[in-house]
Amino acid sequence: MDEFVERLAGIGIPALVFLVIMSTTGLVGAAAVTATLSLLGPGGMIGGIITLTVIGAGASVITKYGYSAIICETCKKIMQKDNLTEEQMCEKIEKYPITKALKEKIKAKIREVEKQTAE
Repeated sequence: MDEFVERLAGIGIPALVFLVIMSTTGLVGAAAVTATLSLLGPGGMIGGIITLTVIGAGASVITKYGYSAIICETCKKIMQKDNLTEEQMCEKIEKYPITKALKEKIKAKIREVEKQTAE
């Protein structure tokens, strides 16, 4: 069941993006499909198809792991890459345009990782 939901989300998000863009074209039928795909990505219709594929893959990954897990892992990689301390990373997180609850969750995860690294 979980895999079904994951696949459905992977298909659903690109479909929603496609429908929203298509509704803004003011066209109908094949002209609407062509215009929508052309608007979605660089390189005309092919670029639009590639863009929808990338959106679908991203949606599948987010559905599988959850956005908070992805953000936490990204922050850990930023800490390693930029050689930041726990305190510096927490200051950086405070500037992110995300909810306070998610900021606290990420900070807690970073502290947990730092504690495990120190042991």
